[in-house]
Amino acid sequence: MSVPSAHTTTKKELVNRISDSTGHTKVVVKDVLQAFLDEIIRELALGNRLEFREFGVFEVKERRARRAQNPRTLEKVEVPAKRVVKFKVGRMMRQRVCDEPAPKPAKAKTAPPPPVPTPVAAPAPPPKPGSRSPF
Repeated sequence: MSVPSAHTTTKKELVNRISDSTGHTKVVVKDVLQAFLDEIIRELALGNRLEFREFGVFEVKERRARRAQNPRTLEKVEVPAKRVVKFKVGRMMRQRVCDEPAPKPAKAKTAPPPPVPTPVAAPAPPPKPGSRSPF
């Protein structure tokens, strides 16, 4: 889904907004924001996974080497293996950005309950010796 009037927001604009809403100076907000971004980069460079609940997950994936084709010349080229950063959108972002309803929690598949044993009538006691009455 594309937004007709998409706007590119810069770090400077974010700093200004955060500074206005929190009352902190722009210098402090810029330093904190830059430190946050630097830490994300450092963690991903170490191969770590970053999870921000409701927002999303950043992780590094290994792409294997492959053979590709140049679409102009149709020449086969070898593409080396490389590491790429993947981002998986979190629930809150998906709801607000993608206009998707919240996914219903998956029901865990459980085994059906064991059948309840039906009461079995106890066998009649053997007749007493010397009694001929059926009762």
